[in-house]
Amino acid sequence: MSESQLPPALAEIVDDFAALGDADRVTMLLELANELPPLPEHLREDAMEPVPECQSPVFLSVDAADPADVRLYFSAPPQAPTTRGFASILHQGLDHASATAILDVPADFYYDLGLQAAVSPLRLRGMAGMLSRVKSQVRAQNPALPGSSG
Repeated sequence: MSESQLPPALAEIVDDFAALGDADRVTMLLELANELPPLPEHLREDAMEPVPECQSPVFLSVDAADPADVRLYFSAPPQAPTTRGFASILHQGLDHASATAILDVPADFYYDLGLQAAVSPLRLRGMAGMLSRVKSQVRAQNPALPGSSG
């Protein structure tokens, strides 16, 4: 995959993971889990979209009203650090990105994080589910964008 397809913040995270060994990648994922910001006051979990692909209860909300500055919000329990780490990667890498940049992120970009040896395929599919649902909400809120037809 070409990193030119990734928004700069997400490309930087991928580069950071690529520079580490397996054990350090897990440590970094757990550190990122602690960096997931709390939900803003105006959002409630029960009004957010669930991500059933995740083994843990994860919820997300996308505000793509301004396609040049998409806002992402995630809720994941502290008892699920891997899932929280994935949500934090997506938040840090895609929050404030353009709708087009988000839609251009390859569905399997997470393989470039190099976590396959440390994280189960089921958990990796959870991250794919989060990204897919983010893209779906971006498309729904911006039907005129290229790539929004499906």
